[in-house]
Amino acid sequence: MTPPLDIAPAAAAPARPEWQDQLAHAVARLVRERLQADSGSEPPNRRRIARLASEALDHALLQGGIRLPLADQRQLVERLTDELELSVARPAKILAGEAGGGAKNADEQRQRQIERGETCRARIMPILMERMDVAVAARLLPAELEDQVSEMVAEIQSELRLQLNGAEQSQVVRLIVDDMLGLGPLEPLLADESVTDIMVNGPKQIYVERRGKLELTDITFRDNAHVMHVATRIVTRIGRRVDESSPLVDARLPDGSRVNIIIPPLAIDGPSISIRKFAKRQITLDTMVRQGNITEGLATVLKIASRCRLNILISGGTGSGKTTLLNAMSRMIDHGERIVTIEDAAELQLQQPHVVRLETRPPSIEGQGEVTIRDLVKNALRMRPDRIICGEVRGAEAIDMLQAMNTGHDGSMCTLHANTAREALTRLENMVAMSSMRLPSSAVRMQIASAVHLIVQISRMRDGVRRVSQVSEVIGMEGEIITLQDLFVYQYQGERPDGTLIGRHICTGYRPAFVTRAEYYGLGDSLLEAMECKAA
Repeated sequence: MTPPLDIAPAAAAPARPEWQDQLAHAVARLVRERLQADSGSEPPNRRRIARLASEALDHALLQGGIRLPLADQRQLVERLTDELELSVARPAKILAGEAGGGAKNADEQRQRQIERGETCRARIMPILMERMDVAVAARLLPAELEDQVSEMVAEIQSELRLQLNGAEQSQVVRLIVDDMLGLGPLEPLLADESVTDIMVNGPKQIYVERRGKLELTDITFRDNAHVMHVATRIVTRIGRRVDESSPLVDARLPDGSRVNIIIPPLAIDGPSISIRKFAKRQITLDTMVRQGNITEGLATVLKIASRCRLNILISGGTGSGKTTLLNAMSRMIDHGERIVTIEDAAELQLQQPHVVRLETRPPSIEGQGEVTIRDLVKNALRMRPDRIICGEVRGAEAIDMLQAMNTGHDGSMCTLHANTAREALTRLENMVAMSSMRLPSSAVRMQIASAVHLIVQISRMRDGVRRVSQVSEVIGMEGEIITLQDLFVYQYQGERPDGTLIGRHICTGYRPAFVTRAEYYGLGDSLLEAMECKAA
């Protein structure tokens, strides 16, 4: 059954156990008491709240003899951090302001704590690895392993006569467990929902993106070998490799986050890891309206376009939000359709029940066995798809995608890199030329004009906010030129004192050429109303 136009389908969240809510309440109380006791020192920023919540949770679990999986602990700390930041940190900032000297002292104190924890970990871990039975440890659950490591760290700390309080000991245990099971120093960044991108430029320089802006963190790796260890762990999970013979690789994390790794000799300053984090909360077109990425009228037009099985091209620069927009638009696809997705690294989050996900494969060490996007597009045509969704078109597969759109697979979607809707068509034409088919330009343009119905241009603007900047409709050919008609354009109007841009999405008021198709689906009046057109 087709979902209502204004309601995006979403899975119901499972209810939390009552004891977990009680635990969260107890931990929140401990954090508030600690913040009140230390009110004269470090200001209550998000990072400090997250650290205190983690320490308080460790203390509560130890006192209550409770075993909670690491993933559940991480989710609980994230939830408490969000709640406490709203109730404690932000009001404090409004009342007291941001004290530059205090922030500097807090950063220095935080850096000293990190260095002390890393020093203790470096002394304890070699002894711990000698005493641990690796074969037995590999069979333990994460929570059980953490308990075992905590006991061994306490013994070794006593033997080495290290003066560690409970919080510092918990920090050392967490560092060791993260090194053994997770991605080492990157684990806190992966747990932070405000971080959307993580960029490792060698062992001593790690940047993150928050709210569209880049920030340098105080987190570091020990050396290049430590970065390589984490990189190898990432790619091994999905059956790939990274070494001198294959120095660059695309991969993904278990939660779907996209990863690119490039190592020496191609990366001169040490191994580089770029992680595009997988969003834990589903972003819909209605969510994008609330965030100011699009307007309500534009959202309605995109919903109707997706429901009416238009072939849609989403264009934009790197990190502009193309995949996020594609995910949001795909939520309006009928649950009765069979969808085949094709990607280099699987990151689409389609909610429909009948989805077949395909992923490319790099060549083996012998240079054989490579499976490209073009191979997968050709194979998808034999799988009886209702729609084909290609994560990104960047080469010769463009001709196969156009042929699929022209041969009964309406409603297909894909993304590509371009700065404007017109440039997107030029890039698509150039990518068709990369194939072995030598077609005249007029034939290629005619095929593009008949295959592509709508181009949605999205941009990350200088204030860090991602906005749809242009929605254009392909309405046919005029001579040898593909004719476009703008339906919406974003108009810049100014800038607020905080640096946020002021602007609005202007509806051109033109009657869309696909209104007949919308009427076939019973959505013609809704489309004209959203476009502020009068029925003719």
